[in-house]
Amino acid sequence: MNNQKQQKPTLSGQRFKTRKRDEKERFDPTQFQDCIIQGLNETGNDLEAVAKFLDASGAKLDYRRYAETLFDILVAGGMLAPGGTLADDVIRTDVCVFSAQEDLETMQAFAQVFNKLIRRYKYLEKGFEEEVKKLLLFLKGFSESERNKLAMLTGILLANGNLSASILNSLYNENLVKEGVSAAFAVKLFKSWINEKDINAVAGSLRKVNMDNRLMELFPANKQSVEHFTKYFTDAGLKELSEYVRNQQTIGARKELQKELQEMMSRDEPLKDISMYVKEEMKKNISEQTVIGILWSSVMSCVEWNKKEELVTEQAIKHLKQYSPLLAAFTTQGQSELTLLLKIQEYCYDNIHFMKSFQKIVVLFYKAEVLSEEPILKWYKDAHLAKGKSVFLEQMKKFVEWLKNAEEESESENEEGD
Repeated sequence: MNNQKQQKPTLSGQRFKTRKRDEKERFDPTQFQDCIIQGLNETGNDLEAVAKFLDASGAKLDYRRYAETLFDILVAGGMLAPGGTLADDVIRTDVCVFSAQEDLETMQAFAQVFNKLIRRYKYLEKGFEEEVKKLLLFLKGFSESERNKLAMLTGILLANGNLSASILNSLYNENLVKEGVSAAFAVKLFKSWINEKDINAVAGSLRKVNMDNRLMELFPANKQSVEHFTKYFTDAGLKELSEYVRNQQTIGARKELQKELQEMMSRDEPLKDISMYVKEEMKKNISEQTVIGILWSSVMSCVEWNKKEELVTEQAIKHLKQYSPLLAAFTTQGQSELTLLLKIQEYCYDNIHFMKSFQKIVVLFYKAEVLSEEPILKWYKDAHLAKGKSVFLEQMKKFVEWLKNAEEESESENEEGD
């Protein structure tokens, strides 16, 4: 018995009918545009009605396919030609961002239209982000008023979480930066963003996409300085953004300083060279208190410490004696000395085998003139940390008493001399 299926005879020249779903639909944004513009014009600028119309139309029109056209219309009133101009032969609507009033309240209302639309049709999220990146590249094709409206709207949408801060990449376009368009746009954008949230929320969003250290790029290379950025944005009423960027630059300089110090110490470079390098770096707005903290952690991290408590103190004293002249050069202020004392306390507490070394380190630094008596007494009285307080105060008790007596003796000697 033959189990093989017999092939049915076919007529030569038979043509199979293509199923409807396999047919490639012709891409026709013009027809889509006509439908959207007609519907928007019927809303009479009522943004509630606009939102309802867009919600309902998503069921009938292919938003997924024509996302760019849809967003072009909602922002500029019609399909945009390359460069950002409206094509001459297209019909347009005044129910759009560019034809609206140039104020924050109106832009907040428009932001709600986009927010509702994207929440309803989640798949538009990516297309919307691409659209905004494109619009930012087209800024030179828009009027100043149109740019201002787009900047306010973008700031609000960033605050609402409808956009990722990565869209700011478009503002670093060389031509936009060179002509000052990027910086002017950023002023309006950040004003509306900070108005909706605050500088901490803005900083968080920038950090998430590694944009927190790139804001200087809004200016040409020859103007990328903290001073220029600060003046520009402070004069524009954005002092908090100026301070944020200044802090970011200081944090960057501190990280750079710590990295370089550790490398210099691992190469056993002369202390005078290290000291000269640090003094140069301090010109980047780094305070002496900050420097002494960085020096302490660099000095302590360039050694492989003994794990035995009885040996580590001896090792630490020998190592720190070597670096005392360097540390002494950066404790010219009482506050710096106090900062160093707190860093030593913290280190000895966090590294358990150093718990008994605290007093010996402080005495060494006192003898080497890294620390003076006044900050030590202040630390003992009320400026210490809670970490290991009772242990360290007990260790310091006799030395502090000795300091007090020495102080009293020198005072009475002075009086006798007088």
